[in-house]
Amino acid sequence: MKKVIIFIFSLILLSGCKKEVILEDNTNDFLNINTNEIEVYEDIYLNDIINILNQDIKLTSDNYKIDTTKLGVQNLKVYYEYKNKKYVYNHQIEVKDTTPPIVFSGTNKTVKINSSIDMCNLITYGDNYSGDIKCNIEGTYDLSKEGTYKLLYTLTDSSNNFKTVNVTLNVKKNIDPVKPQTTRTKFSDIYSKHKSENTEIGIDVSKWQGNIDFNKVKKAGASFVMIRIGSKREVNGKITIDEYFLNNIKNAKEAGLNVGVYLYSVATTKEEAIDEADWVIETLNGEKLELPVVFDWEDFEDWNSFKLSFYDVNTIANAFIDRINSKGYIGMLYSSKFYLETIWTNKENHPVWLAHYTLKTDYKGNYNIWQLSNTGQIDGINGNVDIDIMYK
Repeated sequence: MKKVIIFIFSLILLSGCKKEVILEDNTNDFLNINTNEIEVYEDIYLNDIINILNQDIKLTSDNYKIDTTKLGVQNLKVYYEYKNKKYVYNHQIEVKDTTPPIVFSGTNKTVKINSSIDMCNLITYGDNYSGDIKCNIEGTYDLSKEGTYKLLYTLTDSSNNFKTVNVTLNVKKNIDPVKPQTTRTKFSDIYSKHKSENTEIGIDVSKWQGNIDFNKVKKAGASFVMIRIGSKREVNGKITIDEYFLNNIKNAKEAGLNVGVYLYSVATTKEEAIDEADWVIETLNGEKLELPVVFDWEDFEDWNSFKLSFYDVNTIANAFIDRINSKGYIGMLYSSKFYLETIWTNKENHPVWLAHYTLKTDYKGNYNIWQLSNTGQIDGINGNVDIDIMYK
């Protein structure tokens, strides 16, 4: 009897260890993948590239996001069932970088005679994948002599994608100063034009507005204010609290205004961005906010010196905003129309504060706040102030 029990137990073990049979499909008769190449950082899922060739096929693979953050070949395995049999379809794809750098500054430049400048930094340029772009300049110029010089810049990324651009260099003895804009935008005009049941009209402020009478601001029709909480001007430098922040947030709340805050950042790593978010949380010290905490990264004039790719800066912004969200606040991205259209690829993942100084914006993306003027005039503030529309 004992031998019989052992025999039966052995059969049970053997049947439990039976290996699942998965057949390899190398025919392309049932399904195939419609591409062999994917662009680096492309947002794409497995099912996006699968063609099912037989209606009786049942996909059993998870519809996962393909890792496009690393260049090179990777193997994809697609599992499916057909007529009660299990199959795996093997396919190789290559993640490639085929996007050349872009130039996001003007190409007609004026410098003072005998200036000491890095000619490669005369224009500003960047790349989706490369943080360090090779710059080659063809043409002659003399910074010690007045004149106009025609130059050809070739900008090459690490994948050998390149862009050429013609640059005009003007060397002058005297350069006329930029005249400040004198036309001011009345808050009352913006209010009468844009206030509706679906909008709120407000302002954003920092130390540059000095002492503010928020009761007068409220009486003028503003219902919210975005307040700068601090700024960091140097990479890995110390964050400085805005010297008017504590008074601004206290007085704005006492006046009955809804409040959000923003941090001016030059973070160059995820870790630095997370530290900045933690600093904001610590500085708020439990203060309730009706509006978001905003990541304001806008030092694009010095972009060449940061050695960042567009992917890098998006990752940095995500790190800040995600950290803010994890602490119970709402994170938001601030940027101008141009950079939202050319650099920020994460804008669909977060609320957006759009800066576009115009009577009617033609920005096509989604945005929650529109900063439409930086020369606003409102009772309670001496000098210019930014005016914003918030959409409900």
